[in-house]
Amino acid sequence: AINAHLLSGRAWYRSAGVHQYIYHLLRHLGEADSKLRYTVLLGEGVLPSDVTLPLLRSHWPTSRAAARVLWEQLVQPWALHRIGAHLVHGPAFIGPLVTPCPVVVTIHDLSFIRFPTLFRPANRLYLTVLTHLSARRARRLIAVSAHAAAEATQLLGVPPERIDVVYHGVDPAFRLLPADEVAAFRQRRGLPERFVLCVGTLEPRKNQTRLVEAFARIHDSQVKLVLVGGKGWLYDELFARVETLGLSKEIIFPGYVMNDELPLWYNASTVLAYPSLYEGFGMPVLEAQACGTPVLTSNVSSLPEAAGDAALLVDPYDVEALAAGLNRLLTDEPLRHELRERGLTHARRFTWPHTARETVRVYRRALAEGLVLSNVEGGET
Repeated sequence: AINAHLLSGRAWYRSAGVHQYIYHLLRHLGEADSKLRYTVLLGEGVLPSDVTLPLLRSHWPTSRAAARVLWEQLVQPWALHRIGAHLVHGPAFIGPLVTPCPVVVTIHDLSFIRFPTLFRPANRLYLTVLTHLSARRARRLIAVSAHAAAEATQLLGVPPERIDVVYHGVDPAFRLLPADEVAAFRQRRGLPERFVLCVGTLEPRKNQTRLVEAFARIHDSQVKLVLVGGKGWLYDELFARVETLGLSKEIIFPGYVMNDELPLWYNASTVLAYPSLYEGFGMPVLEAQACGTPVLTSNVSSLPEAAGDAALLVDPYDVEALAAGLNRLLTDEPLRHELRERGLTHARRFTWPHTARETVRVYRRALAEGLVLSNVEGGET
């Protein structure tokens, strides 16, 4: 059973990240192993049109966090018993604490533990407590990077031998697009010929405020900064800083952008700047690389892992270093060309079919461990 209650049915900032992970897993799990049978546990979300997996829909309003918590812990165990599930996958940190079958849980990042002040108290408490309990009760954990796996061991106390690293994939839609199509998009959106793009929910962890301060040091009046992303939380400081620096005409806020339009934004941009303070993986880095866009990103957490040797890495806490990196990429055309070619090669290594196959390996490992435990308890060896 796959808990897909975080599969979003509308366009907003929660349609990013975990939503995309669930969406692409559901699209490819069936072809990854035809011998396993799946049931998708769904709330108000919408299944991908090409997914034909059996569905068990709940009428609980689980787009609301409180309702989802209650459903996960009180209703989900009953649903799992009803369908006779042998295994359940919680694809976003949390699994049912009382369950008739083993649990696999995916850990994306542990920013709510590393940076508690950047989260609302209620969200932080819910995630911290239930992620700890879920991780310790899960038969296996999936970490989306080696960094996330190390964090799960250090912060959650999960032994490394119970953790499998399974990287995200890159949707084939993220690719080089025809120049005339990109030019038409740029004109339609009123975008300048050269701009720095940043993609991510507007929240402190994404570090857009320091990026704005670094952009203020750019000495090219023809370059704009475009901050694509829906409003998350604690974003007032970002908008206040833009006003204080007098950059309201130089910085564009398009809001949340649907995933099918994102490749155009990457293709149209001169550089992607992704100075996040902490990521479990960092999908915009790979998406930009797959579109041939040179990348400036952070030298912390999982971002060097996601970027490989195909990005310029800087200290995200150092505004001067951010500014120097932006200036270098904007003025050094040979470097942009080199990172473009490296990025295209690097991004091809990450596909969602491969992610699905590796996820199925984890399911089978968890099921096999259950048979071993059963045999040991029954006196067999």
